Order: sequence, then structure tokens, then C-alpha cells
Amino acid sequence: MTSWTPADMPDLTGKAAIVTGANSGIGLPTALELARHGARVVVAARNPGKGRAAVEEIRRAVPGAQVEYGELDLADLDSVRRFAAGVDRVDLLVNNAGVGMVPRQFTKDGFELQFGTNHLGHFALTGLLLPLLLAAPGARVVNVSSDAHRVGRLDFDDLGLERGYGKMSSYGRSKLANLLFTFELQRRARRAGADLTSAATHPGVTATNFFTVGPLQPLVKVFLKSAAAGAVSSLYAATSPDIRGGEFIGPRLQRMTPSAEARSEEVAGRLWEVSTELTGVRFEEIAYR
Repeated sequence: MTSWTPADMPDLTGKAAIVTGANSGIGLPTALELARHGARVVVAARNPGKGRAAVEEIRRAVPGAQVEYGELDLADLDSVRRFAAGVDRVDLLVNNAGVGMVPRQFTKDGFELQFGTNHLGHFALTGLLLPLLLAAPGARVVNVSSDAHRVGRLDFDDLGLERGYGKMSSYGRSKLANLLFTFELQRRARRAGADLTSAATHPGVTATNFFTVGPLQPLVKVFLKSAAAGAVSSLYAATSPDIRGGEFIGPRLQRMTPSAEARSEEVAGRLWEVSTELTGVRFEEIAYR
């Protein structure tokens, strides 16, 4: 554990950052603090109105901030490709966006929504941006996972969850996939000799959109940490010089131990192969030789 706060972030002038889902939740304060410390930030979000409103909010808080909106729907691989094609540089990629605890639904490409959005969309985005990341010295990829990964199980014969769907178990599965992707990306980067750091975070239970409706809503402000507090682990993983690749950073900035399945190189390798087949994105620059 550390006493680190966002005030300890280094000067990010000259760095380019992308934060997915930066229009709300922990993504907004993540983008705001990156901009406050000099980074050029893209607020990547599905809804143009909400995305542009977030940009204006950041500009009001940080006059002169270099921040812009980029339309990105992670549940649509065509949208992911269009977004990536418009990026000219990226030093910091914070894969923050996600959906959670929703009824069984599907992405535009036919994938179960939570797995398709939280994992496959970010897998594709990272792979499409990989050449730019590798061109940026000291580039980082931060995947926002969750301790909820412990309830997730990957059945490669039933990725559509035809045999049974649970809101929480599906969410946990997507967060398990985030961790497996994080660790496999770091292994492949090291093997290729690439200057790329891949880390994951668990922000803790925060007062985000997951809890703004239903019976828990009146208790949100009393018992749950703020979105700004939840963003600290992402900011630490994205900017602290103490971060090493393959780490899983918790809400008190402690190094967390993932589940045994999340640490499995065999499962990670298979997930990588399946994700490549489903998305068509191949990470050629760090492919195993």
C-alpha cells in the first residue's frame, strides 16, 4: 500500500491518452486528472452528447486542457475500427468502459454483451492501436478489471452462455477475461522485447452508473466510494514509475493476487486465440514466433 495520490502524478505534457467510457463513472475523473497533468486526452464514448458534455466539464475544471471527444462503441467492431483509424498517437490507453449486471443481450456482432463489450471490444481496440503504442516510448495499457473476476468462469464451448446466463457470473467472466488479456499482453510484449507495460486494476465498489438505479440508489453516497476515489487505481497504474507490467492494482493501491484461473497461461493463451478469431485483430507486432 502507498500514500500516493493523483497530486503525485508526473508531468504528462507531450503524452497522448485515450480513456474509454470517459463520459461518466471513474472514466471521467481519470480523463480529467490526465488532462490536468498535461496529457492530450481523448474521451472515447458511445454517446456523442454525453461525450461532448464530459469534454466541456473537463475544460471547465482545467482551463486550457487538451481534450477531445472520440465516438467509440465497444459493442460494435466496425465502430472500434473507425475510432482506431482516427488516432495518430497514443502513449496511455485506459480500457475503462464497461457494462455490468445487465439482462442477456448481444453486441452488434452477435457476442454476449458483457463479454463482447468489456473484453472483445477492448481486445480489438488495443490490437488496432498496438503499432502506435509500440512507437511511443514507455507506453502503457491499463485494463480496468474487478475482484468480481473470482466468480467468473470461461467455458470456451459456451461463450454465448446458451446453457445458462447470470448477470453477475457473466460480468465476472468479462472481468476474468480482462485480467487474462492483461497478463498475456505483458508476456507477449516481454517476449518481443517491446517497450510496453500492461497492468490491470480493481477500483473497488464505487458510486458509478452500475448503482444509480434500483433499491441501492439511496445508499450510494453513504456507503460507496466516489468515482474520483475509484479512479485513483487507474491513474496510479497509468502514470506511477513504480508500476511493473503484469500487476493487478487494488483500490488501496496494493498489489492484488488474482484467482488461479486468471493466472493460468494456458487459459490466457486460448482466450487470446479465440479473441483473435472472433475479432479478426491479430497483434502481429508481438505475435509469438
